[in-house]
Amino acid sequence: MNSIQENLTRVIDKIERATIKSGRNPGEVQLVAVSKTMSAEIINQGIAAGIKIIGENKVQEAKAKKQLVNPVVWHMVGHLQTNKVRHAVQIFDMIQAVDSYKLAIEINKRCEIENIHMPVLVEVNTSGETSKFGCAPEVAPELVSKISELEQLKIEGLMTIGLFTDQMERVRPCFIKLRGIFEEIKKMNLPGVAMEQLSMGMSADYEVAIEEGATLVRIGTAIFGPRQYHN
Repeated sequence: MNSIQENLTRVIDKIERATIKSGRNPGEVQLVAVSKTMSAEIINQGIAAGIKIIGENKVQEAKAKKQLVNPVVWHMVGHLQTNKVRHAVQIFDMIQAVDSYKLAIEINKRCEIENIHMPVLVEVNTSGETSKFGCAPEVAPELVSKISELEQLKIEGLMTIGLFTDQMERVRPCFIKLRGIFEEIKKMNLPGVAMEQLSMGMSADYEVAIEEGATLVRIGTAIFGPRQYHN
């Protein structure tokens, strides 16, 4: 069984090769190490090995671990329920999966109370799978436009989860679609909207995502190994 250090080195090497293959400079793609179900001890091993950004799927899990984990940037990468927003804005440095105006309003309200500005990504469902969260592709520009009016939020880009399949050429269109929406919104020149980040690609498909323009990849099992579910 490989160590976290060995896994991380391999993943970073693959990220750099895919970045160069896509005609970009090494360093243009950031790794978000998704530590869902992993203990604080294991996360600290990852940070010692060089991880700079930790991604968590659940607010309660992140809250329990954060106080035990060495200083690092925290991203919320899972679906965020409105009743968990109060804690989320206290824990995370970015919320990646804003998929509705209702959720954005709640985040904005909580950020006003905390007197903070929150970087966010708008999640788009590019695969069409009903099991996945995210707004429909056709409404994404309008949603970004509406959210951009909320003063405490800073829209930095878009996020998606590719089609769940091991056939990469069926996954690729999901990433191409997100990149197209990203470029469309960029041309709108919305005030306060940066459109700099494309968060797409996970352990099984991050190299394809990078080829299609990803700037953030969310990788868990390829670094930490299989999820550690506890009864």
